[in-house]
Amino acid sequence: MSKLGADVLANLILDGLWETLYMVLISTVISYVIGIPLGIIVFITDKNGICRNRPIHFVTGTIINILRSVPFLILLVALIPFTRMVVGTSIGSDATIVPLVIAAGPFVARLVESSLKEVDPGVVEAAEAMGSSKWQIIQKVLLPEARPSLMVGVTIAFATILGYSAMAGFTGGGGLGAIAVNYGYYRYNTDVMLITCAVLVIIVQVVQELGIRYVNRTDKRLK
Repeated sequence: MSKLGADVLANLILDGLWETLYMVLISTVISYVIGIPLGIIVFITDKNGICRNRPIHFVTGTIINILRSVPFLILLVALIPFTRMVVGTSIGSDATIVPLVIAAGPFVARLVESSLKEVDPGVVEAAEAMGSSKWQIIQKVLLPEARPSLMVGVTIAFATILGYSAMAGFTGGGGLGAIAVNYGYYRYNTDVMLITCAVLVIIVQVVQELGIRYVNRTDKRLK
């Protein structure tokens, strides 16, 4: 099957799979810890938001747009000194998490903002009419109402971060991307590249299927 041998290749793929899942899951969680507050801030400070504030909206939106505009490979290289300062190295799975979070955090913020915009304004107006505070509206109205859309966003973010993690293989990142580059691309071993691509596709399909099933079970609009 491969110049590496079936057993060696299987062990490589298995190790790469665990490294990839580790990087992507940790990065996704941290990205949402950062992205959810940013998305909420951008949404509520908009001209139609519940806490209208043009300067904060402009500054936050500009920062998000700037970080989203930088191609990941360029960002990955530019952040090498910062990554080395944070984790002590610029290669491996732990090092890859740093640029993954910085690249995905703004992306998640826009996903969160988009999800919140899908909430019926009438629900928010009703909550305001009943005297709910800004925090109560965010916590008990906006986020619960946007939950199905937020879950769809999680699957999108996961797939995006997974793609980023594969690209990190070109600069010493771990996981399946590193295997595809080091044992497939550089050694002209097509089998390795095809297998790693297949594993990545399977991961995305599984996550998307789980996300869709959750949405179908929780979205009140589908009942």
